Amino acid sequence: MKIARIVCTLLTYPLPAPLHPSWAPGRTFTSTSCTLVEITSDDGITGVGAMPQTGHVGLYTIADMVAPYILGRDVHAVERISPILRSAARDGSYPWAVEMALWDILGQASGMPVYQLWGGFQRTLPVYASLAEIVSAGEQIDRLHLLNERGFRAFKLRLRRPTIAEDIAFVEKIRAEFGDSVDLMVDANQAHVMPSPGPHNFWNYTDALTVAQAMHDLGVLWLEEPLPRYNYEQLAQLTAATDIPIAGGELNIGLNEYRDLILRNCYDIIQADAAFSEGIFQLRKVAAMAEMCYKRFIPHTWSNGVGLGANLHLAMSLPNCPWFEFPIDPPAWTDEARDFMLTTPYDVDADGTITVPNAPGLGIELDRERIRQYTVAVWESGER
Repeated sequence: MKIARIVCTLLTYPLPAPLHPSWAPGRTFTSTSCTLVEITSDDGITGVGAMPQTGHVGLYTIADMVAPYILGRDVHAVERISPILRSAARDGSYPWAVEMALWDILGQASGMPVYQLWGGFQRTLPVYASLAEIVSAGEQIDRLHLLNERGFRAFKLRLRRPTIAEDIAFVEKIRAEFGDSVDLMVDANQAHVMPSPGPHNFWNYTDALTVAQAMHDLGVLWLEEPLPRYNYEQLAQLTAATDIPIAGGELNIGLNEYRDLILRNCYDIIQADAAFSEGIFQLRKVAAMAEMCYKRFIPHTWSNGVGLGANLHLAMSLPNCPWFEFPIDPPAWTDEARDFMLTTPYDVDADGTITVPNAPGLGIELDRERIRQYTVAVWESGER
């Protein structure tokens, strides 16, 4: 079974309201985009993957740095194709959607969902609603009540206010409102910000330690990305000095970086993402190393519906993944905004869990009409 054809489609979808994410301070998003990657084998099976919001760079990465070197190759030879993707990731942008599509083909060809091919550890996981915006405590409480009514019983709050005292007071108000009826996580987004006007105020070690201790006292389950991404020494120092678990690694890239994060004990929880970090199967290697070092692996999933679906199969195959991240923050970031390219958006069950589809492959069904409506550009290879 050979790779016969590759089609990349750049999609842009207008958001229902302006989005002001904490990871792009001062910037307003009115649309979201992704690059859909479809790979067809010579026996007619098409697998699907998707790149995150990279614009035309995503198209060029696949067209110039990946497709010429994988067309005609055996679909099963994922380990031979992975080094090509790693090279493209260094010189281009996030090519990991290719591996998603290959595993989608292999799952369909075998008649099994991908997570079962990899051991099928679980089919259902508790989710946490992963929020995006820095809002007032009152506004946040209103949003959380609406999500709670939908079934969400855990929430990840964003910290990036002008002072850490304001961040701590914000979480105190949320905890006072909900008590122990919900689980809380917090994300400081100190590892990286997107290009944006700012202000780009970053925490130092003392700030991170102060917040970590306060979050522990408030019963928060983990503190995410409290220091710059490559500040390995102070991350390890913070993790050793605090009782609250420290999480991160969502935009690290490649097996070597995750090896260093794990062996240096930078994080208690590794949060790699199959859309941003490495190939979907390659991240099972990272998760296995985390498991051997008694760490949890809970994938980051903030990209698009296809990326979420790929990470869902990854999570369900792992014995050390106890939660699943579910990006949602109405009115701007809705299920439709995230999953507009799918026939049916992902949703949570009434008990606050998510169940992986049992269809062969990744179980992703594309909405062709929506894709035609929101297509900006297309690149496709010739038949091989």
